[in-house]
Amino acid sequence: MTRLRLCALALALVAAPALGRAAELKPGDPAPDFALQSSDGRTLRLTDYVGKKGFVLAWFPKAFTSGCTEELGSLRDAQPELARYDVDVFMVSMDAPDKNAEFAKSLKAGVVLLSDPKGEVASAYGVSGLGGMYAKRWTFYVDKDGSVRFVDRAVKTATAGADIAAKLGELGFPKR
Repeated sequence: MTRLRLCALALALVAAPALGRAAELKPGDPAPDFALQSSDGRTLRLTDYVGKKGFVLAWFPKAFTSGCTEELGSLRDAQPELARYDVDVFMVSMDAPDKNAEFAKSLKAGVVLLSDPKGEVASAYGVSGLGGMYAKRWTFYVDKDGSVRFVDRAVKTATAGADIAAKLGELGFPKR
């Protein structure tokens, strides 16, 4: 294969996910629909929440990597703070459900992880990374009406759990 063809192929692989990607979500936008398998064996859908309660989707790149391990540990450690709010907080990746279940178990985290192995939901939320191989580390706050309230594109892995709890308070999410 010629060098020019190799370059064209590489560019196509990187650009392909962007072609089907939705515009970046912003506050006030409706949350894109989803059906994601959880690390505890359920399938969770947007319809499970709209009209009932808010939720947080904390997207992360890959299970068992250093930053993602630090982030999951932070959410695990912040469970008492997060439990004050009437919302469900999930970490989400493009890893397979069994890998996410193993990841949560390895850190003894009571946090539910969601899986999007085909990357369809990641694309809808605009978090699909390089070549659709991983998700960007962005966190979405969605109210009970199904509207995006805030998107954190600068997540700090070491303080992610406490940061989510603080942002829920700032945004006025209801307490239990």
